[in-house]
Formats: sequence, structure tokens, C-alpha cells
Amino acid sequence: MRRKSTPMMGFISCLILLMGLFAVQSWAQDTAAPPANSPETLTLDDTTSDVAPRPDYQEKTVLDTLMDGGTVGVLIGLLSMVAIGFIVEHFLTIRKSVLMPEGVAFELEEMIAQGRVDEALEMCKNPEYSSLLTYVVEAGLERFRGAEFGFAEYKAAVEEAGEDQTARLYRKTEVLGLIGSIAPMLGLTGTVLGMIRAFNTIAATGGTPKPEDLAGSIGQALVTTLLGLVVAIPAMVAYSYFGNRIDSLVAEVGKRVEQILTPLGRRR
Repeated sequence: MRRKSTPMMGFISCLILLMGLFAVQSWAQDTAAPPANSPETLTLDDTTSDVAPRPDYQEKTVLDTLMDGGTVGVLIGLLSMVAIGFIVEHFLTIRKSVLMPEGVAFELEEMIAQGRVDEALEMCKNPEYSSLLTYVVEAGLERFRGAEFGFAEYKAAVEEAGEDQTARLYRKTEVLGLIGSIAPMLGLTGTVLGMIRAFNTIAATGGTPKPEDLAGSIGQALVTTLLGLVVAIPAMVAYSYFGNRIDSLVAEVGKRVEQILTPLGRRR
């Protein structure tokens, strides 16, 4: 089945493009400016003055560590917020009480068993009862009423509607899979940028940089890799979880719909 593009997928594509532009801009700024203690920036006063004593070392907080990731770290943070939003939304919408309300299913089953097809169809069309169950049942009832041999054709309509709704649910979860794939790549991008900065510092200092000169660049390289993995692993786990959850719920809805519409086949 060919999957249709969604506005959210277009938004994610634009976000990826912006991430690339920000990363290139950050790399250009980092490589353009020489280190503060490089020969290009040293003045006469700097070379003759005594070295200032080093202040007491203060341990970095988690926020300080995250900020070491620079622009790439910020972009990964934005992806994490998008992922959290989708995970919460999926937990609220991809569940049995939303896709197959038991009260609605019971009422539809009674109506169809009593031959009140028109009332059942009106109930399915009511936005108040909108769900996967009512959408599929509505398709079957419409085919049953509209076709000359509707009692023999409604099953095909039910299958088509079920496949359409299942594909729509899967498309919702694709964003999590996309984030799970992009986040490690962004982390690798930050790692490459950090190593480039480190090698530029080595070149600017004549091959004898101080450890503190390289600490920032190496920290960016490691932090972005960590952030990418921290975002990607939960996103991929959630993507797999919701995929399995959709399979289970769709199978259960299919059995319930067949049970509800069985009287249509016996009626004629």
C-alpha cells in the first residue's frame, strides 16, 4: 500500500532543512574565529604578562552539559520535545476506549440485530461517536444500502475502510520512526563539528594546545552523540510499541465489526 504524505511529514522535512542550515552556520562561525590564545590573537601585553591564577573549578550542572552541545544540541532538544508530544498524543488516542467504544459497539449491535439499519447508520455518522469502529461499520452499512447485492458486498467495503484507517494510524507513528533515525545523525554531525574545532585549535596553537583549549570541542563532540542516542532510543522503542499496539487493536476491532454486521448477511 502506498503511503500518503501528511502535513506533519512536510513540517519534519522543513525542520530537518533548518537543522542542516544551523549546523553549517555553527561550523562556519567556529572555524572562522581562531582560539583566544592562538598566535593570531596574542598581543604584546598578553605575552609579557604573568599567567592569571586559575579560579576554583566548579562542577557543571546537567543544563551546562547540555548547553555544551551548541546549536546541534539545541536542535536535538527540539526533536526530543516533538517526540514527547507525539508519544503523549499516541497514548491518548491509540487505545481501545477511543478506537472501539464498548457502549457504542453494543448499541450498534442491538440496532442491526433488530433491523434498524437506518438508525445505526445515523449513529455512525454522528461526530459525537466518531471512532475506528463507527467508520468501518458506516462503510459496511452504506454499501449494504446502496448496492443491489449489498448483503454480499458489505464485507469488501468493511475491509477497504479498515485498511484505510489502519494506514492512517500507522502514518501517525511514522514521525517517531523518523525522529529515531534523525537524532543519531544529528549527534554524529555535532561530533564531527566538535572534532573539526579541536583540530583547528591544534593547528592554530602550533600543535601544542593546552587541555583546556580542546576541552570545549571534545565536550561538544561527546555531548551531541549522547543527546542523539538519548532521543533516538526512546523514540524507536515508542515507534515499535505503538506499531504492535495498532496491530492488536485493529485485529480486535475487525472481530467486533464482523460480529456487529453478521445479521446483515442472514437478513436477505
